[in-house]
Amino acid sequence: MDTEQVREMTDHALQVATAYFTEYGMKILAAILIFFIGKKIVNFLTSMVDKALAKAGVDPTITSFLHNVIYSAMLAFVILAALSKLGIQTASFIAVLGAAGLAVGLALQGSLSNFAAGVMLVLFRPFKVGDYIEAGGVAGTVEKIMIFSTQFKTPDNKRIIVPNSNILEGNITNISANPIRRVDWTIGVSYNADLKKTREVLQSCIDKREEVLKDEPQQIVVGALADSSVNFIVRVWANAGDVWPLFFALNEEFKIALDEAGIEIPFPQMDVHLDTVNVKNVSS
Repeated sequence: MDTEQVREMTDHALQVATAYFTEYGMKILAAILIFFIGKKIVNFLTSMVDKALAKAGVDPTITSFLHNVIYSAMLAFVILAALSKLGIQTASFIAVLGAAGLAVGLALQGSLSNFAAGVMLVLFRPFKVGDYIEAGGVAGTVEKIMIFSTQFKTPDNKRIIVPNSNILEGNITNISANPIRRVDWTIGVSYNADLKKTREVLQSCIDKREEVLKDEPQQIVVGALADSSVNFIVRVWANAGDVWPLFFALNEEFKIALDEAGIEIPFPQMDVHLDTVNVKNVSS
């Protein structure tokens, strides 16, 4: 093969490569531009929707859920537009996706049930973002309600993701739904204790705490005559944010006040009696 033939083959290869690049390279470049620009537009539009919903006073729970749904739908449209620019027939592609979606839907019944559960949670709103709840075997503050799952933050700052169907199918305890909550203690004192004096000591501890809502009913009653103690039940009301600080503070103050008043807080005891054994009688 002489030099002239090599040159002709090289020129032909360059022409073919140039033709392919002109025909397909620009399409690929256009598809990439459509995807990245479209994604930026989707982010912009979803942020505008978020701002509009926030301005309208829509609950953050609904806003978060709608954000996920709208973002996913618009991004799917952008992907289809990019594929169309590459020359892929999107109509047939959508038909294939529909057929595949049916098969996938049967295989992903759990995910579809999670989606349906997410819609139900948003519609009926048993809780909202920021509430502290017990649901799906988890206790924590609701951070996000997403399409398929709900995100919690526990008091020790752990992030837990729970499928929506697990939440909807079980009991939901919304601990922070109401602005005030009742705080309970069970305090055992000795059977020798003066019950009237004990009640006065417990009441004085309660009266000193500003967190206790004085307008709400209070209870200091004998709840049970237990095996080794007389059990007082103490009940007061406080704002939801003051419940645990008040509970821990009065635990300590009750103990100190009862000790200063000479009132014993008993603890379970066991009396062991030893009988002497006559070794001679046993051996005989």
